[in-house]
Amino acid sequence: ETRGLVLQWAVFISSILYVKKREHTKREWKEEKRLARHLQKEAQSQHNNSEFTEDQKKTIAKIATCLELRSAALQSTQSQDEFKLEDLKKLEPILKNILTYNKEFPFDVQPVPLRKILAPGEEEHLEFEEDDEEGGAGAGSPDSFPARVPGANEGTLLPRLPSEPGMTLLTINIEKIGLKDAGQCIDPYITVSVKDLNGIDLTPVQDTPVALRKEDTYVHFNVDIEIQKHVEKLTKGAAIFFEFKHYKPKKRFTSTKCFAFMEMDEIKPGAIVIELYKKPTDFKRKKLQLLTKKPLYLHLHQTLHKE
Repeated sequence: ETRGLVLQWAVFISSILYVKKREHTKREWKEEKRLARHLQKEAQSQHNNSEFTEDQKKTIAKIATCLELRSAALQSTQSQDEFKLEDLKKLEPILKNILTYNKEFPFDVQPVPLRKILAPGEEEHLEFEEDDEEGGAGAGSPDSFPARVPGANEGTLLPRLPSEPGMTLLTINIEKIGLKDAGQCIDPYITVSVKDLNGIDLTPVQDTPVALRKEDTYVHFNVDIEIQKHVEKLTKGAAIFFEFKHYKPKKRFTSTKCFAFMEMDEIKPGAIVIELYKKPTDFKRKKLQLLTKKPLYLHLHQTLHKE
């Protein structure tokens, strides 16, 4: 069964590689997304009967990351730092020989979390379909706000709710966010909200204090967010949103730079990294665009409290 799955993947990547170069457009992008998600799901599967070792799963996840980078390169109008077709060709023998591959992976990439980039439902069967042609980035929040009020540097964080028997509370530690221009962000903070599928607030919105420090490509927060609803009481399809905001002195307002979100099936103890998306914030998760093809993410750590 495992060998059959590997063969299926190999045929898949071969079909992508040998399409004429001039045809490497929308269809290739969709096919790469589809294969990437197949690989991500296998790499992150928890079932004990998986015949892939943990090292093989890591390699599979890295191949998925490369496919995401390639599809991002196809959408990008910029040529620098692209993941080229020649790079993609190096993955074919690795994928075909995944059961025996024991060399160093040729690209410095990290596994990315499985994320629904397509409209809800499309990612479940991962089949090629034409994109929805409707315009617009989806209903979301505006990307600029008045300057923060005095005292806002301390944030608007709320204490943990009282515990209830049999109910689970969630604490999310926002460790850091990766941005290529992290050092240029003024008074950066993150707005955290919990929304249903229609973008309606399920809990009070909270702002973190201004970030602790900035270094290289990271803005560090190390702040705990207490989600203001028991996990069991969150509606199906809800998501926790993180909007990264910073002050623009020339325009005299606070702007949303990017956002990320975490869905209910991602709530589990431990560390998690989630992808960053371009503004405006799309609370309905209909039209999502990755912020960058670089390996930059929001780094979180979750703690579950249950009586």
